[in-house]
Amino acid sequence: MTRQIVLAGFGNMGRALAKGWIAAGIDASSITVVDPDSSAREQALALGFDAVALPQEVLAPVDVAVLAVKPGELDAVLRALPRALLYLSIAAGRSTGEIGAVVGEDRAIVRAMPNTPAAIGQGMTGLCAGAHVGPADRAMANMLMQAVGAVEWLDDEADMDAVTAVSGSGPAYVFLLIEALTDAGIAAGLEPGLAKRLATATVSGAGAYARQSSADAATLRRQVTSPKGTTEAALSVLLGRDAFRNLLRDAVGAAAARSRELRSKR
Repeated sequence: MTRQIVLAGFGNMGRALAKGWIAAGIDASSITVVDPDSSAREQALALGFDAVALPQEVLAPVDVAVLAVKPGELDAVLRALPRALLYLSIAAGRSTGEIGAVVGEDRAIVRAMPNTPAAIGQGMTGLCAGAHVGPADRAMANMLMQAVGAVEWLDDEADMDAVTAVSGSGPAYVFLLIEALTDAGIAAGLEPGLAKRLATATVSGAGAYARQSSADAATLRRQVTSPKGTTEAALSVLLGRDAFRNLLRDAVGAAAARSRELRSKR
């Protein structure tokens, strides 16, 4: 039997999820979108979904509630929605315990941290299960998030701060790398458009190559570094005194610390 899914929030991530579900073969008629924005509802209707403005307008029984709203809006949405069998939350920083305190601690709750490449089906999502998540719940959450990319399950919810810092915020670090590599190419004499295309394609291609290779990143790096060659000259700068590694470690540490800080303020 088709499970009835409510998708609360039809912003960038909500739309990415919905399109991924359609591509994965989920029947659009089984999905109801909740969003107060009329243009978002129009987009949902165009994709074949039902769409309502407010959570309390959802009248049909709910099997799965996917929570793609801002963290500050989550409690109000949870209180207004009909009770679901499974709650899948992508609201950043909101723990399974916090959600359980609103909907009932006996509910099946899965917390997810996807990232923006989910918009093109290339996302990375960290998942952690609450205490009452059974095998069927886990399989459902897995299927819903795999529709927009890869998934990794965590044993400890405390690791979500680090997941947020590495993969949740990670696309921004990669965009910065493209930006900086473009600027460096321009400084080396390239025309700006060419420098941008070279930098973007190089980062994209290297990432795809690393993903498909059985070798780890360190091995791949060594494979393209000829002794006394151009790559070695560049890496001697990036790796000197472990400057690049230390900078990135500090950046990820700062993001993880901020994630913990935001949780502690609620």
